[in-house]
Parts: sequence; structure tokens; C-alpha cells
Amino acid sequence: MVELLITNATLPDGRTGMDIACVGGTIKAVEPGINVTAGEVIDAAGRLVAPPLVDCHFHMDATLSLGLPRLNESGTLLEGIALWGELKPLLTQEAVIERAMRYCDLAVSQGLLAIRTHVDVCDDRLLAVEALLEVKRRIAPYIDLQLVAFPQDGYLRSPTAAANLERALDMGVDIVGGIPHFERTMADGAESVRRLCEIAEKRGLMVDLHCDESDDPLSRHIETLVYETQRLGLGGRVAGSHLTSMHSMDNYYVSKLLPLMAEAGVAAIANPLINIVLQGRHDTYPKRRGQTRIPEMRKHGIIAAFGQDCVMDPWYSLGTADMLDVAHMGLHVGQMTSREAMRFCFEAVTTNPAEIMGLDGYGIAPGRNADLVLFQAADAIEAVRLRARRLAVVRRGKVIARSEPATSTLTLEGRPAKVDPASYAPHAAG
Repeated sequence: MVELLITNATLPDGRTGMDIACVGGTIKAVEPGINVTAGEVIDAAGRLVAPPLVDCHFHMDATLSLGLPRLNESGTLLEGIALWGELKPLLTQEAVIERAMRYCDLAVSQGLLAIRTHVDVCDDRLLAVEALLEVKRRIAPYIDLQLVAFPQDGYLRSPTAAANLERALDMGVDIVGGIPHFERTMADGAESVRRLCEIAEKRGLMVDLHCDESDDPLSRHIETLVYETQRLGLGGRVAGSHLTSMHSMDNYYVSKLLPLMAEAGVAAIANPLINIVLQGRHDTYPKRRGQTRIPEMRKHGIIAAFGQDCVMDPWYSLGTADMLDVAHMGLHVGQMTSREAMRFCFEAVTTNPAEIMGLDGYGIAPGRNADLVLFQAADAIEAVRLRARRLAVVRRGKVIARSEPATSTLTLEGRPAKVDPASYAPHAAG
């Protein structure tokens, strides 16, 4: 017996009138007109059904800590790092777990069912590591969580970071992280990239480095990361996160750099909400946007994704765990307004981060995990435009979150009684 049947769905690839049958936590069939008995039937009514939203760059150890012990008055990255340094000694494992679990509840309500979070390893207690390993265990039934060993204070700059990173990996943290632009010198940054990539190669792990998160057009750590990826044969296992200095780099240099990234198989993760807020803080006018060169990366075949990065923490006082907010901002900052580019912005918070994270069983096809989201939108473009309401969130064939369609009631003479924002979708070609 089919446990869940979703009928009359529009899929992200444009297919319409599709039914999705789910059995034993997996997708059994995806085709029109499935005629079976089902334990539960959801009529999508022509709306978009997609695989879950995915966030491949987040900081769950700091989330929801806004105001502790104070606020970031300058709004800069460096004050945020200093503020996090003030908060770390005050953390308790129980508080980190409680805030992270609250965030995960919010994520599920938004259809966000896979997250890669960086966890600071520069606290010798490794308190946040232990806390997030416990969170990972608790939320496994409904969220796929990856942990990145992140030396926030610098792999070489912090005296115990190197040993702590190895300890964290031994404890079960999944991925090697780093922050080369925060080392004391450019040379130390390059050396940290080399050592971190060698650790990943030795252990058979993925790499995800905060790379060139500055407005410095001469920052070159992505170049080093590409080189080490090529040298060690890590292609397909490496991501450079932020890459905001590329926004300010000389065009000729970038014309060399992007083909090298594509050749090495290094992915890129932009964080539109945070990049647009933190970068350009030292500019008067014109102010730099900071977001890395996503459209140009796409032309070179580089896998690119968007991350949430922060929600209500020392770096960002806003956020709702909604990856469609992230896609919406990325679209605007990158001026990606063609129909094809707007569809990419949906992919940048679904299929592309899923590929970067190496998620098994992701997608809508027979044999894949029955993890699905029903949106109050006609298609992927409209989902981004509207930041569409999630009407149903499905994990392994079971509905774990529901919402009623959003409508507004009018009392205007001669006008409709209700307004559904999703009903205003244009039927544009392409």
C-alpha cells in the first residue's frame, strides 16, 4: 500500500500534472495518473512540489544568541568575531543545544531539511562540538546535519586550534574547515590551506573553507585552495565559502581564476544575506555589494550555491531559516533576472547545495528519499518571487509540518473577497 500520494504536482523541472507515490520512506513512482490506494492523499492542485531546501553554510553554535553579551555596533565581520570571542567563555552546552534545537524546529517549518554547519573548535573545551554532535543525534529523524570543524580564530593564529581540529574530527565531525584570511599573514593563510587540505586528504574527508571573506582585492586564498585541491586530488570534495574579495578583484585575474576553479572541481558557496550586510562597511560611495561572482561562475560550470550563514547572532541580527529569503537576496544582488537565472536561484538552495554536501537519495525520482516540500507557488521562479508559503513538509514519506495557504480578505466593493498572492503568477514563456 502506498503510504503517501501527492497528486497533480508541478515539479521544478517544469513537468506538470505529476503524481508522486511514496512507500517505506522512498519514492516509488513519479508519473501522471497514479491510481492506487494511499494512506494519505495530498492534492497539490498544480502547485510546486520540490525536494527539501538545503543550507550548505551555517553557524548553528552561534544561532539565536543575539545580544549575548552585547550587540555588534559597527556591523562588521571583525567586531562579530570579537563579540563571538566574548561569548564563547560564557557558553554552556545546554544553552547551545537549546538554541540549536529551536532553530531546527524553525528550519523544519520552512522545509529546510539539510544543513551544513560550521562549529568553532578554538574553545579548548570543545563545548560547542559536543553540543552539536548531540543536536545531530537528536534531529537525525528529520534533518540531515553535517558539521565542519571550524578554527574561527585561525588554524595557525590560535595556539591550540590545530590540535583541537584533529580532536573534533576524531569525535565525529564530518568536514575540515578553515579561515585563511584571518591568519596573521597572507603566507600563514596559504600555509593553513595546505595543512588543512592535507588533513582532509589523509582522512578522506571533504573541505569547506571560509575563503577571502573580505573586501581586499589582493586576497588570494581561493587560488591556493584550488591549487591544493588539484595537487591532492580532492576535486568534487572542496568548497570555498564566501569568496567576497572576488567581488573586488581585477577582471583579468578573475578571468584566469574561474577556469582554474572549474578545472579543479572546487565549488563556491555565497551567503547573500550576510555578504550584502558585512561587506563594503569601510566604503563611502559607491559601496561594494560583496557577493561573489555567481553569474560568471555559472558560465564556467562551477557548482555554486547560496547559504544562510547566520540567524540572530553576533554577525546578523535578522533571519528566519528561510532559504527562499536567501535565494531572493542572491537574485537581486547578482542581478540574475532572466527566467533561466531565476530558476538557478531556486537550484542554489536545493539541488546545488545538496550536490556540494553529497546528500544521498536527494531529489524527486523513483528510489530517492521521500523528502518533499509543497509550496504555495506555481513554479520555482514564483517560489523565489513570493518567498512562497510551505503548505506541507514531508520527511521519509510522512508529513511533519503543515500550513494553510496564505490569503488576505478584502472588503472592497466590486473586488474579490480574497487575494491569494500565488494567483498573480504571470504565464511567461520559458
